[in-house]
Amino acid sequence: MTLTSPACPVAGTLPGEVETKIKGVPGVNGATVELVWDPTWSKDLMTDAAKLQLNMF
Repeated sequence: MTLTSPACPVAGTLPGEVETKIKGVPGVNGATVELVWDPTWSKDLMTDAAKLQLNMF
């Protein structure tokens, strides 16, 4: 996964939270979340539904 910036205030906690949630999905036996910075995050990576929900149009 990638975050909006390396200085993101949840950079230290969000990857672990995501991993925990993924492991909680029925039928999923394991998960490893890797934090990457390529590709650089931009709102173009968001679905139209996500942009609408966050009023980012």
